[in-house]
Parts: sequence; structure tokens; C-alpha cells
Amino acid sequence: MILQKEQLDKIIKNSSDALFEALVELLPKYEIDTPNRIAGFLAQTGHESVNYTSLKENLNYSAERLTVVFKKYFPTIESATPYNRNPEKIANKVYGNRMGNGAELSGEGYKFRGRGAIQLTGKNNYTKFAESIGMSLDDTVSYCETLKGALESACWFWSTNNINHFCDADDIIGMTKAINGGLIGLDDRAQRYELVKRILA
Repeated sequence: MILQKEQLDKIIKNSSDALFEALVELLPKYEIDTPNRIAGFLAQTGHESVNYTSLKENLNYSAERLTVVFKKYFPTIESATPYNRNPEKIANKVYGNRMGNGAELSGEGYKFRGRGAIQLTGKNNYTKFAESIGMSLDDTVSYCETLKGALESACWFWSTNNINHFCDADDIIGMTKAINGGLIGLDDRAQRYELVKRILA
């Protein structure tokens, strides 16, 4: 493992020992083990999780905001008002009957909402991740709420989607699209990527 604690401190200000120890344990397990791969992972997950401080999806939207963010599900203020500032109801509505989740009333949309340094979302993804680490589904949900679990679920997503391939090609756009589906936050991701590469060099 080529990442040192002093290097991590330059990448993530005031990084914790727990973060460093989890990275040292998990990154080699998922072959995130070259300067470019580590740089890609830390850049992308650091951006996605606001330097590992936001590891659970925040769905605390106002009715007005719901008509913008989830317009498909809330086309009018009237339709959004009953869901105003109610993350559980919002998750069950927008994630119900999708990604392996049951209908809105099943509660699975909220149970399997986004968690992790790259947010794992939907019963299908949680089930696949659970199988890969040999945990029950419920234990996996709880694990994803820990720092180590948040990182391992991101490593699993990284490996499953072969994002190392983009790192090996020095392709920040390919990495970002694989994670984000678009290019949101590309400038920040690219700056982080170049910074980590310089530090690891």
C-alpha cells in the first residue's frame, strides 16, 4: 500500500485514523493499488461524500424543491406538499417500485436509500453487495452506515463498474460518468485527482 498517513492528511484536512486504517485495509482488497487508482478513488469519493462527512443521502426537501429535483414524481406543489420535509415519505415515493424495491407502502425506498462514499441505492444493489461480503441484507444496511462500510460499499461499486480501467487510462471524465452518470462537479473532481497524484508522486 503506497498511501501514508501524512499523505492522507494533505489530501483530507484533519483526516481520522479510522479513515486511514479503513483505506489501508480496503483499497488493496479491491485492487485500488496504484497512484492513479488511489488518486481516482480519493478524488471521486472525496467529492461525493464531502470529504467523508456526508455518508447518507439527505432527502429533507421542501415541497418547492421536490418539484425541481424530482419533477417526474412531484409535478405540482399540490402533489409535493404532503411530502414536505419528510425524508422517509420522499424516499418511499421516489424509490418505490424501482431498483428492486417494493411499492411505496413497503418502506423499502427509505430502507435502501443512498448510503456510502459512493451512494449505494436500491435493494438490488444492497443485495449484491451483501452477497459479495457474506453479510445478511439487514446487517449490510447497518454496515453501510459505518465509515468502513461506507468505504467498502464504494470500493465494491468501483470494482463492479471497473473504474480502475479509467484510472489506468488517466480518464477523469470516464471515471466521473461511471459514478455520476454525467459530469456534475467535474472541476472539483479533476482538481482533487491532480492533487492526489502530485502528493502520491
